[in-house]
Amino acid sequence: MHNRSLFLTFALLAGVAGTAAAQRQIESDNTAYGTTAAEFLLFAPTARGAALGNSFAALATDISSLHFNPAGLSQMTNPELQVSTTSYLADTRYNWIGIAFPFGGGSKAFGISIGSFGFGDTPVYTVEDPTGSEGVVYSVNQTYIGLTYSQQFSDRFSAGFTGKFINDKLGGASGQAFAVDFGTSFHATVGGRPIRAAFTISNLGTSLSHSGTALNATVVRTPPEGEQDVPQEPVAAELQTKAWNLPVAFRVSMSYDLFTTSMSRFSLMGEFSQPNNSDPSFGFAGEYDIRLGSSGFALAPRLSYTYASDNNLDPAGPNDPEYAGFQSSMGAGADGLAAGAGLRFRRSNRGVGFGVDYAYRNMGLLGNVNTISVGLTW
Repeated sequence: MHNRSLFLTFALLAGVAGTAAAQRQIESDNTAYGTTAAEFLLFAPTARGAALGNSFAALATDISSLHFNPAGLSQMTNPELQVSTTSYLADTRYNWIGIAFPFGGGSKAFGISIGSFGFGDTPVYTVEDPTGSEGVVYSVNQTYIGLTYSQQFSDRFSAGFTGKFINDKLGGASGQAFAVDFGTSFHATVGGRPIRAAFTISNLGTSLSHSGTALNATVVRTPPEGEQDVPQEPVAAELQTKAWNLPVAFRVSMSYDLFTTSMSRFSLMGEFSQPNNSDPSFGFAGEYDIRLGSSGFALAPRLSYTYASDNNLDPAGPNDPEYAGFQSSMGAGADGLAAGAGLRFRRSNRGVGFGVDYAYRNMGLLGNVNTISVGLTW
């Protein structure tokens, strides 16, 4: 009996210890999913950047630097203008325009960018009008205006920043915020070929809260239990909304030219990103830029893949009892794949040039995103 009691005691102690150890091993996830506003600030506005899967901050030395890395803007050699449009998910659209000018002997640059995202004339569905037949509609329009300054401090280092004013209009409510992007660019050569590294932080700024007619309400005082309800007039009031943080992202990027000649270049890129509203992600990309003889034309195909650990939904297939009626257009694992190409024409470094870029990105179950950019250089 004594041995049995001793064995039981040890078994209970082992069970308690095992339970405590299991409790200590329980992982907690404090990722702030869905806690930021103005998510469109993270969208790639240009087709070149979209095709390279946002793994572009280190290589960006053209008009795309206005979004991806302000430090790269001072490495552009000529003024540029670009207009882009993105056919995004759920019939939404993102339009972007940027213009930039080098000055100070080519060591400095200044640029302006404007982005607008949203949709319009969507019926309002209510309990009283569940079909939206009364003709009441609403629109969403999120915009930003950015001013960028960039400077080369040496032949190997440049830095820049962008100040942004953001307006978020959701139906009859709207809010404003201010943010800053900051970026650095280190560029050198290894084996006679360019290598670049970049560190950027985006959308660091104020919080965003909304106000407007959509938040107007009337309040009727409810008497405490046991008290007589005295007739009263409704009182006008305005609902208060939560202040939302902006989607801040810190990125570390690198690019290396595997080969570069007077007629062609092949660059590989990689990037690690840590946002404040999701898990970390990373991506890889490649761009092959080739001049088509002496015609003045150049072609640049691009391919990339971006891994995001929170894109882990594995939908049931058509033969599965839990099939929900939709599936990825390219199958499981295709989410994050992007591709595209650019075609540009310029006779000489002093002449006027133009370019057209296209990008395709697979968003898994959500569908596909297409971006077209048209640019001018002079």
